[in-house]
Amino acid sequence: MTILLELLSPAGDADIGMAAIDAGADAVYIGAPRFSARAAAGVSAADLERLIKHAHLYRSRVYVALNTILTDAELAEALDIIREIDALGADGLILQDAGLLEMDLPPIPLIASTQMHNSTPEKVKFLEDAGFWRVILARELSLHDIAGIRRQTRTIELEAFVHGALCVSYSGQCYMSQAVAGRSGNRGVCAQPCRSHYTLIDGAGRPIVQNSYLLSLRDMNRLAALPDLIAAGVTSFKIEGRYKGISYVKNVTAAYRQAIDRFIDGHPEYRRAGSGACAFDFTPDVHRTFNRGYTSYFLSGRQEKIASLHTPKSIGQPLGKITALGRDCFQADVSGLQNGDGLCFFTRRNELAGFRVERVEKGRIFPGSMKDLETGVVLYRNFDAAFERILKKATGNRRIAVELDFQQDPSGIRLTAQDEDGCTAEVKRDIAFTRPRSGEKAREEIQKHLTRAGNTPYRITKLAIAPRKPGFLSASLLNGLRRDVLEKLTAGRLAVYPRRSVPFSPNDAPYPQKSLDFCANVLNAKARQFYERHGATVAEPAFETLPSVAGKTIMTARYCIRYQLEMCPKGQAPENTVPEPLRLRDAHHVYRLEFDCRTCRMKVVLEK
Repeated sequence: MTILLELLSPAGDADIGMAAIDAGADAVYIGAPRFSARAAAGVSAADLERLIKHAHLYRSRVYVALNTILTDAELAEALDIIREIDALGADGLILQDAGLLEMDLPPIPLIASTQMHNSTPEKVKFLEDAGFWRVILARELSLHDIAGIRRQTRTIELEAFVHGALCVSYSGQCYMSQAVAGRSGNRGVCAQPCRSHYTLIDGAGRPIVQNSYLLSLRDMNRLAALPDLIAAGVTSFKIEGRYKGISYVKNVTAAYRQAIDRFIDGHPEYRRAGSGACAFDFTPDVHRTFNRGYTSYFLSGRQEKIASLHTPKSIGQPLGKITALGRDCFQADVSGLQNGDGLCFFTRRNELAGFRVERVEKGRIFPGSMKDLETGVVLYRNFDAAFERILKKATGNRRIAVELDFQQDPSGIRLTAQDEDGCTAEVKRDIAFTRPRSGEKAREEIQKHLTRAGNTPYRITKLAIAPRKPGFLSASLLNGLRRDVLEKLTAGRLAVYPRRSVPFSPNDAPYPQKSLDFCANVLNAKARQFYERHGATVAEPAFETLPSVAGKTIMTARYCIRYQLEMCPKGQAPENTVPEPLRLRDAHHVYRLEFDCRTCRMKVVLEK
């Protein structure tokens, strides 16, 4: 049995989505016009239609995210949007709000957003039984966890994040932004308080760490772990970044395209989910675009420090150290710097500072500012001017393989095209046979003009010509013949695109929990109805509706501050343990930290 592997890229808008397809994405995900978890990344119906047409030509899919929780007043509008999305030809609907499952949905495949907190075999099994086609797994899962989910489910597809920014909390279980800024992450407008700085104080009120980014994580990078994820049962590999620019998406998509293709080349039982092979006019390198430093997160368990304590910003690519200082320049053990590069470094105060390279001359680097620079400082490049110029100009070179068959007889000519997916097109011309002076020359002309795919999505991999010595045909006729057959092939590919239709049928599969608090994110009566039909009692509505949130857990994380700071009690002598409870403090609030060492989880509780 052949297993399809899907590379899934973000699309902040239609143009970025099309660039991702050109760079090798087998699918893209994009925000609905409203109600997306990235509220500022929704698109119009016209742009969505344009993206879908481009994607479907390459047998790539478009998944639309409508993955916020909804009020009762918003449900009708959301249903209208879903019906429009389906009519436009979208391949899947990413949703969080269970209330939508109580409505008359069109037969579009349903994808359980990671905001639904898909972290256990029991939860994923329920989603499969309830009628979901795919589940987006929690980022915190290890390979062991994912394999366990795969063993306990049957056909539901498993999608996993492989690259990009990390939320410190389990997705869908973070209420910090709502609590402190009135902006709900589950409503698509997270203020990202996790990227702010905090002071950590012990149970006696003494500061342990001051003004540090204690909740800000590095970015995920699982390029090296793709074979392990495949072995665990993942078939869709998701790049985070609907707020990222087109250069970032091109570069990261191309890097993962090459990695997945290398795996497929050595494993014939797998193949790409989309069509067309990619060639790149740049060398993809995920270290040369936005990143806060990389981590594989918890894929192999808790084995690394994953926070970016000193900055929430991109540090980029490590380069080398400053070796000598001048009055207005310095020397460093780095190479390849260019005018316009952005470099950064950490000062003695562990603060991130940076400058623009004004010029490079005879081994000397002239920065925009010499402030805080000193010998031994480690430099990072967080803006690669040359690479950015390449990415801005780089266009996708994704081509679908096509074989042509040219036949000529006394009554006319016929050109047939068949692509790698078995789609065919044919054009004929009633043209009298004109004997050439040289049959070989006529054959060469046919070969030359019919194999020029030009600025089309195709590459001609084979051309059969009959008879052996064809008659003379003009260049304009041959070019028109090729153009017409490829245009007809394009129309045919779009007409027979294999779009899934998956009608949703409500059922009463038992929910794995019997009593649900605000963490179930029930914001409307339809969602309550859904959970009650599946045997659960909603004891508390969504966090956004609570009259008071003091004393509530506003974040649940697998990340642990004690482990990050080497304060885990499991590795400490009793006399070295820190008095608890530990608290985080910012300019306006105090948060108590609670640690469940049995499950290795940390909770953040709002005190005041």
